[in-house]
Amino acid sequence: MKSSYLCLVVSALFFLSCEKPCKDLSYNNPIVGQRADPWVQKVEDTYYMVATAPEYDRIEIRKADSINALGSAEAKVIWRKHETGIMGAHIWAPELHRIDGTWYIYFAAGDAENVWNIRMYALSNPSEDPTQGEWKEEGRIYSQGDSFSLDATTFEHNGTRYYIWAQSTPPKSGTSLFMAEMDGPTKLNEKEIIITTPEYEWERKGYNVNEGPAVIKRNGKIFVTYSASATDANYCIGLLWADEKADLMNPDSWSKSETPVFSTNPEVRRFGPGHSCFTVSEDGKSDVLIYHARVYEQIRGNSLYDFNRHTRARVFTWDEKGFPDFGQDLKD
Repeated sequence: MKSSYLCLVVSALFFLSCEKPCKDLSYNNPIVGQRADPWVQKVEDTYYMVATAPEYDRIEIRKADSINALGSAEAKVIWRKHETGIMGAHIWAPELHRIDGTWYIYFAAGDAENVWNIRMYALSNPSEDPTQGEWKEEGRIYSQGDSFSLDATTFEHNGTRYYIWAQSTPPKSGTSLFMAEMDGPTKLNEKEIIITTPEYEWERKGYNVNEGPAVIKRNGKIFVTYSASATDANYCIGLLWADEKADLMNPDSWSKSETPVFSTNPEVRRFGPGHSCFTVSEDGKSDVLIYHARVYEQIRGNSLYDFNRHTRARVFTWDEKGFPDFGQDLKD
C-alpha cells in the first residue's frame, strides 16, 4: 500500500514538473561557432537552422532533432553567391520560413562589383524538407525606397502577413525598421511605415542602427526584438510591442523600450549580443532565445570581419506584466 502511494506521489510530481517551463534547461553554448545572425525554426520534432557564414558567400541549412545537436549537424550548402552581378557579395542574415506549403529564405546580398549595394532577395523550395529538393531564385524583394536594406523577417497575424526589414534613411540617420503588408511571399504592399529609428544613445554607438528584427506573439501582444549600434561590444537588443488588436500598420500602435533588454555583460563573457530569433524547447514548453555574441570585447580592425560571433541559446521567462525577461545577469 505504501509503495503504491509513493509511486502515485512520484508520478504526480513528475507530471506537474512537465507542465511547467523547465527553468533548469540549458544548452551547450555556443551552439554553433562562427555563425552570426542565426535563425532557428522548429517543425514538429525537427530544428532547422540558417545563419550568416563567416565567408559571406553561401547559404547553408542544418537539421537536427535538438538545439544542442545543431552544432554537430551537417551544414548543407543549398545556394552560393553569384560570381558577377547581383547576389554576388555579402550574403547576410538568411531566414527560413514556411508559407502556404513552400519554404522561403529571405536574405541580403551585395553586388559582386559593388559589395555595399546591399538589397533584399528570396529563394523558394516546395519540398517538404528544406534540406532537400531544388531552391529557386525569386529575385529581389522591392521596397519603395532604393537604398541599403537587409535583415528581413516575416510573420502572420489575423490572416495578414507582414514583412519587417532594416533600411537606410536620409544621410547620417542610419538604418530604421520598416514594415509593410505582403501581397504574396515575395511582394510588398505599397504602404510602408517606420516602427523604430535610432533615437537613444544606446542605439547610436559607433553607428546609428536598428536592424535584425524578430517577432514573438505572447500575452496579447506582438513583440519585436531588434539589434542596435555597431556590431562590436556595443551591439545590443531593444524591444518594441503592440497590442494584438491594434492596427499594426499605424506607427502609433507601437511602443518602444527606452533601454536595451539584452546587452553586453563582461561578468558572464557575453559581448555584443544581438540579431536574435525565437524558438521553443524540445518539449515545447519553454521559449528559447537564439542569438549571437562574442566572448571577448577587443576587436582588431573592422568588426564585420571578426568572425567570432557564435550562435547561442537560452531559455527565457515572462515577467508579471507579460513582457520577456531575457536574464541580463545570467550566464548561458
